[in-house]
Amino acid sequence: MNDRTVCLLLTAIAAFAQTKPAFEVASVKPVDLTTLQARAQAGTKFGPKVDSRRAEYALMNLTSLIAIAYEVRPGQIVGPDWMENVLFDIVAKLPDGASKDDAPRMLQSLLEERFKLAVHRTNTEHPVLALVVGKNGPKMNASTQTPVTPDDNAPAQPGVRSMDLAPGMRMSMNAATGASVLDLGLKGKVSITVNLATHSTHMDFNMITMGGLADWLSFRSANNDGPQVVDMTDLKGSYDALVDLEITPVDPGADPGTALMSRQVQALGLKLESRKAVVEQLVIDHVEKTPTAN
Repeated sequence: MNDRTVCLLLTAIAAFAQTKPAFEVASVKPVDLTTLQARAQAGTKFGPKVDSRRAEYALMNLTSLIAIAYEVRPGQIVGPDWMENVLFDIVAKLPDGASKDDAPRMLQSLLEERFKLAVHRTNTEHPVLALVVGKNGPKMNASTQTPVTPDDNAPAQPGVRSMDLAPGMRMSMNAATGASVLDLGLKGKVSITVNLATHSTHMDFNMITMGGLADWLSFRSANNDGPQVVDMTDLKGSYDALVDLEITPVDPGADPGTALMSRQVQALGLKLESRKAVVEQLVIDHVEKTPTAN
């Protein structure tokens, strides 16, 4: 084998190694307003649901799909406004031997092929909410437990619906009681119970890391068009805490979700401060509204 042949072989191997994994087969369907209304009235599931065999992304806009595919938060994506307003159903089959962890890169391949998506990453300074320790110190206890990754193959409990809110963030809700559990995998867990009769909320933080808390707060902030939350506490390890809060009216003009988030953080002995920080952004260079045919 001569040097030229060896060079060509090595090039081919390198190109193969860099090839992104892809779904074995995938269906992409736009969701029109009439269909959306009908499914909303029927209480149809929405959001991502992925295991080692099948990936479903129901009633999701392009911003959310791109966030999952490139493992960033929606607030980190810079692109056209219309991406928020077009919804799709995607159902895909993972190839044999694949795992749930392969799904984001497979979704990248799908978006690049079907929507002609092109992106690049950059780091720029932006306003953020800094998660910092409060004046009197944290009101949390060091956890003695070890967090585990959720078991995707565990049977669903009767009356409990689960949904992946974002990569590494799963919410399960009991339809009868209204109690919910936010599972952040190795970053901890939060059990939430809202009592409308007493106008109160109870939260049990279990094995929560500050990075996990910041991830969850960023998700909530993004839903209110707010900035990313960045952990600046310098607290290591994981923590347990119980929080009981009365649900009270907020000041006129204030956002109820943001106000409740701030109170919950304060109850942990932490606080949120407006600052500027260098954050990663995913810039959309090109994307098409209409995907290529199935």
